[in-house]
Amino acid sequence: MGEKPYRTIEGDTGLGLLVLCDHAENRIPDSYHGLGLRPEDLHRHIAYDLGAEGVAIRLAEALGAPAVISRFSRLLIDPNRGLDDPTLIMQISDGLLVPGNAGLDGAEVQARVERFYRPYHRAIDRAVAAGIAAGKPPVLLSVHSFTQAWKGVARPWAAAVLWDKDPRFPLPLLEALRTIPNVEVGDNAPYSGQLKGDTLYRHATLRGLAHALIEVRQDLILSEEGQAEWAAQLARVVREALRAGPRLHAIEHYGSMTGPCAAKGSSDGCEDED
Repeated sequence: MGEKPYRTIEGDTGLGLLVLCDHAENRIPDSYHGLGLRPEDLHRHIAYDLGAEGVAIRLAEALGAPAVISRFSRLLIDPNRGLDDPTLIMQISDGLLVPGNAGLDGAEVQARVERFYRPYHRAIDRAVAAGIAAGKPPVLLSVHSFTQAWKGVARPWAAAVLWDKDPRFPLPLLEALRTIPNVEVGDNAPYSGQLKGDTLYRHATLRGLAHALIEVRQDLILSEEGQAEWAAQLARVVREALRAGPRLHAIEHYGSMTGPCAAKGSSDGCEDED
């Protein structure tokens, strides 16, 4: 995989929105030998968020918004984790041992950071900077997907909004999502959005930018038809949420932040302190 570990979609920076997709693909360079896993294992949720890429790309195109999309498997290194997070490189994922991740030395971890993790986050930094330079600090929207069941327990939500302390974008999103007929919407379910060091924390929380993460249940977006349907639904929902007012594009910090990253209001130059 000599190409960049991310792709970008051009869009109107004046719109004040940046779409992200952290777990878009299950790509693993040939030199990693599939991390010792069977091909079918790389088509499971442990390797990427099934359907999320198709939704994110269609959503960005429908809105005319710029986007940054990852192009490597989360099994290589998870871009939605801080560098000090023990789940940054998973040795066991959903009960499955990942042989190619067992006993990695510091040099190999750093090599993956430099090859995959940092280029992706620097691309986001550049996209955010372009939005700020255009005079409209962007709202960040990250698109993910979740499995329809976990450890035998069904998950009833069709879609969910994950968020931490900043309510500016999540609350209008939740309100708009709940207008979709016959859809159960999760509020910080099935996961919590309070993950220090994740992508939105790095690029939005530390900068004081409004943000939210949208999860769609995977069985609803496995097909291209499902992805197109949900992208259209989310485009309407996001347009509605963006009408919440000018505070969406203000720099506002929620909760306590300390240290040089907080002082800069940027993740740039702060990666080693995650």
